[in-house]
Amino acid sequence: MSTVPRPRRSRQKVEMQPGRLTLVSDEFELVVPPNVSTWEGFRSFATADDFPEQVRVTFLDGEVFLDMSNEEINTHVELKTELTTSLRLLVKQRKLGKLYGDGVLLVNEEGQVSNNPDAVFVSRASLEARRVRLVPRKGAEHLYRELEGTPDMVLEIVSDGSVKKDTVLLPQSYHRAGIPEYWLVDARGEELSFQILHRRKTNYVASPVRDGWQRSKIFAQSFRLERALDDFGLWEYTLHVRED
Repeated sequence: MSTVPRPRRSRQKVEMQPGRLTLVSDEFELVVPPNVSTWEGFRSFATADDFPEQVRVTFLDGEVFLDMSNEEINTHVELKTELTTSLRLLVKQRKLGKLYGDGVLLVNEEGQVSNNPDAVFVSRASLEARRVRLVPRKGAEHLYRELEGTPDMVLEIVSDGSVKKDTVLLPQSYHRAGIPEYWLVDARGEELSFQILHRRKTNYVASPVRDGWQRSKIFAQSFRLERALDDFGLWEYTLHVRED
């Protein structure tokens, strides 16, 4: 009987470093260096060729989050699918720019933030002005993993393990990064929370809600998010779009 070894970081003997942390799972071994709380150390760590794709990693002003949890299906995955699908269709039909789902590593040194948002939107104007650029992989100029700069909108969906990060820390970092619009959604409770937050001088301010509609300045549209139980007793979400 043959066995397939777990993919791991280099098995070469390395010098012991006080403060280094090693995380081991059934799929991989991840060595976290002592200098990961610095911008340069984190960037070297998170962009390594053998960094496991199943780990979501966030840097927020010196604090590092490693997320290896599975997302809840009914209040996160289903919701994210509806939001990204609807927004991508809008962006594509109107040729507004690029809408990316999760998996993109957003990097902004001024904001001291590196994160994988649930979705990120970059307008044509931002691409043309190079306020955002796609960073190629080392040795593969036609392949990209990172988005560097200031996008026009980011979306985060709150989960049990991300409450502080999504509602307190990320708004601060995204504000420093100059991101004009932050969409924050929480479907864990009895009431569905959907906010379109606009950047002001010192913080983000929620868009006024009128008959359930909120206006996005970035998309120049109004949006309403609703949910209802389907035939299986599961949530079905619908993002309504209205042109102003």
